[in-house]
Amino acid sequence: MEKEYDFTKGERGKFYKKDGKINLPVYLEEENLKYVEKIAKEKNLDLNTIVNKLIKENINIAQMLN
Repeated sequence: MEKEYDFTKGERGKFYKKDGKINLPVYLEEENLKYVEKIAKEKNLDLNTIVNKLIKENINIAQMLN
Protein backbone atom coordinates (compact mmCIF):
# COMPACT_ATOMS: atom_id res chain seq x y z
CA MET A 1 0.00 0.00 0.00
CA GLU A 2 1.10 3.51 -0.65
CA LYS A 3 1.51 5.92 2.23
CA GLU A 4 -0.94 8.40 0.65
CA TYR A 5 -3.50 8.29 -2.16
CA ASP A 6 -4.67 11.18 -4.35
CA PHE A 7 -8.48 11.45 -4.39
CA THR A 8 -8.65 14.95 -5.92
CA LYS A 9 -10.16 13.51 -9.12
CA GLY A 10 -12.47 11.19 -7.23
CA GLU A 11 -16.22 11.36 -7.71
CA ARG A 12 -18.35 11.07 -4.57
CA GLY A 13 -21.25 8.64 -4.88
CA LYS A 14 -20.23 7.33 -8.31
CA PHE A 15 -21.37 3.80 -7.51
CA TYR A 16 -24.12 4.66 -4.99
CA LYS A 17 -27.60 3.39 -5.86
CA LYS A 18 -30.44 4.66 -3.72
CA ASP A 19 -32.54 1.55 -4.22
CA GLY A 20 -29.58 -0.83 -4.27
CA LYS A 21 -30.23 -4.27 -2.80
CA ILE A 22 -27.67 -6.25 -0.85
CA ASN A 23 -27.99 -10.00 -0.52
CA LEU A 24 -26.33 -11.09 2.69
CA PRO A 25 -24.87 -14.58 2.87
CA VAL A 26 -26.53 -16.96 5.30
CA TYR A 27 -24.51 -19.82 6.73
CA LEU A 28 -26.42 -22.91 7.81
CA GLU A 29 -25.24 -25.35 10.42
CA GLU A 30 -24.00 -28.55 8.82
CA GLU A 31 -26.97 -30.62 10.02
CA ASN A 32 -29.46 -28.10 8.62
CA LEU A 33 -27.56 -27.78 5.35
CA LYS A 34 -27.61 -31.54 4.81
CA TYR A 35 -31.34 -31.64 5.49
CA VAL A 36 -32.09 -28.80 3.07
CA GLU A 37 -29.79 -30.27 0.40
CA LYS A 38 -31.64 -33.60 0.68
CA ILE A 39 -35.02 -31.91 0.18
CA ALA A 40 -33.69 -29.82 -2.71
CA LYS A 41 -32.32 -32.90 -4.45
CA GLU A 42 -35.57 -34.86 -3.98
CA LYS A 43 -37.69 -31.99 -5.33
CA ASN A 44 -35.15 -30.94 -7.98
CA LEU A 45 -35.07 -27.36 -6.64
CA ASP A 46 -32.23 -25.07 -5.58
CA LEU A 47 -31.30 -24.46 -1.94
CA ASN A 48 -32.56 -20.86 -1.95
CA THR A 49 -36.05 -21.96 -2.94
CA ILE A 50 -36.22 -24.62 -0.22
CA VAL A 51 -34.86 -22.34 2.52
CA ASN A 52 -37.25 -19.53 1.57
CA LYS A 53 -40.23 -21.92 1.57
CA LEU A 54 -39.26 -23.23 5.01
CA ILE A 55 -38.92 -19.70 6.39
CA LYS A 56 -42.28 -18.62 4.91
CA GLU A 57 -43.98 -21.65 6.45
CA ASN A 58 -42.47 -20.84 9.84
CA ILE A 59 -43.58 -17.21 9.55
CA ASN A 60 -47.14 -18.38 8.77
CA ILE A 61 -47.13 -20.70 11.81
CA ALA A 62 -45.80 -17.93 14.07
CA GLN A 63 -48.46 -15.50 12.82
CA MET A 64 -51.23 -18.03 13.46
CA LEU A 65 -50.02 -18.46 17.04
CA ASN A 66 -50.11 -14.72 17.75
